[in-house]
Amino acid sequence: MPALRSQTYVFDARPHYPLLVSVKRYWVPEFESTDPDAITLILAHALSFTKEHWEPLLEDLYGLLAVTPRNSSPIPKIRDVWAIECPNHGEGAVLNEETLLEGYTSAFSWEEYARAVHLVLNGLGKGINVDFKSRNLVGVGHSMGASAIVLTRTIYPFVSWSTAILIEPMFVHRDNFTGVEKFLLKGALKRSDVWPSREGAYKLLRERSLKSWDPRVVDIFVKYGLRELPTLTHPDKTQGVTLSCTKAQEFATYGENIGRLKAQWFLATFCKDVPTHVVFGEIADLKNREFVKQVYGDGLRTTSFVKNAGHLAVYHNPAGVADVILNVLRGLRVVPSKL
Repeated sequence: MPALRSQTYVFDARPHYPLLVSVKRYWVPEFESTDPDAITLILAHALSFTKEHWEPLLEDLYGLLAVTPRNSSPIPKIRDVWAIECPNHGEGAVLNEETLLEGYTSAFSWEEYARAVHLVLNGLGKGINVDFKSRNLVGVGHSMGASAIVLTRTIYPFVSWSTAILIEPMFVHRDNFTGVEKFLLKGALKRSDVWPSREGAYKLLRERSLKSWDPRVVDIFVKYGLRELPTLTHPDKTQGVTLSCTKAQEFATYGENIGRLKAQWFLATFCKDVPTHVVFGEIADLKNREFVKQVYGDGLRTTSFVKNAGHLAVYHNPAGVADVILNVLRGLRVVPSKL
């Protein structure tokens, strides 16, 4: 298995954008390509998760590349991978703790995530000395992250994606969304958010809530999705751990629909400009497949299904999703999105 290396950055676009953005670069030296056409993957995660939750999938993706015969054609050239974190999740939630309490307690739009991705890729701040505008960018978004990828094309200057891979996009017909929204909001409110230790949290989560996840994903959730107490949300608790993305922030993000709807409305236009592939888990737990197909229209390049996975396919079966992504990358031609 190739050794996955990483480096974390903090992108600062203040005063034009009030939130710091945590970004992580991943690469495997033996597969790092400097070819001008080499792919740079940009990853946007799902709501309630962190940028590090992509790591099992990346391990599996590079593992597949490692066992691919060198004379096999075509073998995608990957320069590196950048996972951009939603600013009220993971490390971003810690960096922005005070700011989030000042202005984002009632609503946190999915457009905020899109804006964070857009700022990083257009270099509209400091902290990352990379010209992404010269890169061959492939956007990979999961659920809320899929909406963020789509919404970057509504902010000028537009991000020039060569391809987009949208995993379990959160597009739901208005007749069904009330039920889905109630389910998600109820889950956010009922969720446990304080544990006596990381070890105790791992035991409970593995036994109860996260039994269907790949064990590596549970490890990452405990390592990066939790933080030490006390916090501004729990100033009176001095021992144990709590969620990095607080219950209040999770609720505020699930409950804000404008960003989600804008992505849904814009999707057909996005697909005309950017070659787009959609990935579903085989288990249709959101029951939105037919509606998603209607929203995409005739714009999709491919539709794929991952076995033993539902909406959280990246966490249920990262190897299966990695296999789909590799197949998409194999068929790419370098055609930047239309300006």
